[in-house]
Amino acid sequence: MMVSIVQRLVLSVTLLFCLTSVLCNAPTDIKLDEKAKRIHRIDCLNILVYVLLLILTVCTIWLFKRRRARFLHETGLAIIYGLVVGAIIRYGGEDTEVVFVAVKPISHNNTPVDIPPDNLFYTMEVKGNPVKGDLDYLNKTYAYVFRGEVTDVESKKLDQKATFDPEIFFNIILPPIIFNAGYSLKRRHFFRNLGAIMTYAFIGTTISCFVVGIVIYAFIQLMPHLQFSFTDCLYFGAIISATDPVTVLALLSDLHVDVNLYALVFGESILNDAVAIVLSGSINSYEELYGTQSGGFEVQACFKSVGNFIYIFICSFLIGSVTGCCTALLTKFTRLNDFPLLESSLFLLMSYSTFLISEAADLSGIVAVLFCGICQAHYTYNNLSDESRIRTKQLFELLSFVAESFIFTYIGVSMFTFTKHLWDVGFIIVAFLAIAVGRAVHVYPLSFLLNLGRHNKISLNFQHMLFFSGLRGAMAFALAFRNTLSEPRQLILTTTSMIAIVTVFFCGGITTQLLTWLGIPVGVEEEHEMLQLSGAQAVYNTMDSQATPQVSTPNELRSPPPVPENRTPYEKAWLVRKWHNFDVMFMKPLLTHSQPTLMETLPGCCLPFSKLLTTEKQLSQEGIMHNDDDSDSDLEIIESNFTTFRGRGLSSQNSVTKPFCIEDANATVSDPQSPEKPQHEFTATY
Repeated sequence: MMVSIVQRLVLSVTLLFCLTSVLCNAPTDIKLDEKAKRIHRIDCLNILVYVLLLILTVCTIWLFKRRRARFLHETGLAIIYGLVVGAIIRYGGEDTEVVFVAVKPISHNNTPVDIPPDNLFYTMEVKGNPVKGDLDYLNKTYAYVFRGEVTDVESKKLDQKATFDPEIFFNIILPPIIFNAGYSLKRRHFFRNLGAIMTYAFIGTTISCFVVGIVIYAFIQLMPHLQFSFTDCLYFGAIISATDPVTVLALLSDLHVDVNLYALVFGESILNDAVAIVLSGSINSYEELYGTQSGGFEVQACFKSVGNFIYIFICSFLIGSVTGCCTALLTKFTRLNDFPLLESSLFLLMSYSTFLISEAADLSGIVAVLFCGICQAHYTYNNLSDESRIRTKQLFELLSFVAESFIFTYIGVSMFTFTKHLWDVGFIIVAFLAIAVGRAVHVYPLSFLLNLGRHNKISLNFQHMLFFSGLRGAMAFALAFRNTLSEPRQLILTTTSMIAIVTVFFCGGITTQLLTWLGIPVGVEEEHEMLQLSGAQAVYNTMDSQATPQVSTPNELRSPPPVPENRTPYEKAWLVRKWHNFDVMFMKPLLTHSQPTLMETLPGCCLPFSKLLTTEKQLSQEGIMHNDDDSDSDLEIIESNFTTFRGRGLSSQNSVTKPFCIEDANATVSDPQSPEKPQHEFTATY
């Protein structure tokens, strides 16, 4: 009995001592908990605002599509809703008061600090813990992360509401958009116009950058109140040359315009984003390393920046391509397709790791993830199970749509909530003039030079449409938003946001009317476009005389079939033709289950090595790769074997043969009521 009383007494004393120690520390802990809850609540409200905006945008898009309204695209809707909500937050929301302590940096050797530090170590006295016997005040040091400039110190208010860290855009939001652009690329028409696309993307974007920079710099001389250097002008020219014609592309796709026009607009937009980000990085490097050494132009530094541009682009391209090929090898030589969820997860993680590897290596993650997407679509996609193919296509399409809508919504909201905007009407007007001049010099002279060597000319109406399609959007805004410390960069952000808003509304709103004014036909089906390839038509006619029955042409085609005698041969760049031969004979047999196998294409001395790299699926009939709708393989096989068909017939005694299908390219077209297209199987000689 006595022991029980003692135990209870000891327990009571212990509980009392613990309660006392908790109460001593309670004020500090409670305040910290309340502060953490308040920050968490504000973050949740910020995210909720954007989620509700996206829900509203999606519902309105459905209404517009149902009513077939094309005068306003979803990107324009996202901007409108963002502007409205941004104004409400700015003028109707409550400010959050923050506790701050003013500190001054201690300069070493009286040297002023040029840039703010990344972290701030703050030492303060904190009451000790009585449980541990610390009754005195202790000195503790806390680290504070850099968040940006405070515009009004006396107000004690949080100056940024509903805004996010710029790194979120680059590390989370932009990669799915860029990857999906490469993964959903229509390779058939992209490679058919590869020469023109690369000319516009590489040479044209560089020309546009310098033209915009020079025009801006010339007018800056008339505005002495703006402290803009020539490198600032070039940087603005680089980021504003990144086109994002998502509005025009959506309308062109819905209206079924000429596939070559769509390929030129889409191909240039995805490549020039990559060029613009590397170009802006090179200009930044020039300014940081050489811009402050002297007031003049550094020729040696300029060449180093050009070399840095080439180095970053090539290395990023290699990282993206190698990662895509490694993913293809993993999916080919493992049985991951038995577990579609694991297969899709590996695909997603490998693709995202490309971006992180390039950024960690101080290269361009955007370039890497773009070419990774192209390689994944060209190789890895053919190794995936049917479930993983559907899942990955839909997943990245969904992520791209949500991310792009979020960015345009954020552009609208930030016009009111981001307090570091710097407005100068004169500079904004000059910027609009500069991008118009830069786009004109970009499109028309290069189109003239390209037409000198093209059989399929880029018509003047197509050139006008290319000029009109130079909208600015997600990439330009993300680049401008990344650094807003100095006044020139703040003015660049404001101008870029205004250009994105105006071009989305203006260009997106009159696209349909412009197509009518220019006389560009709409409602052109892809199968009808294929009729213009006389190489395919000649092969079909040769085979048709031997084995194909005649079927009437449906009435749905908007214009009569082209006359074979008046058509030029199917054109393709020399480099693309050479790469295709190498790709079909070696790369696809190595990375996919396609035929012919490496055992048939490599020399006999490499037979043990080729057997090791050939799967059982390749050796069976099931291993023949099914070409998806975007594949260029059918037409390329026709072109590469055109002389074989005409000179030697359909096959030879010692040739390697492969069955392939030609979807009807001339007179054999499926009945409109039939859900399936007839396909004819022939044998191509390699």
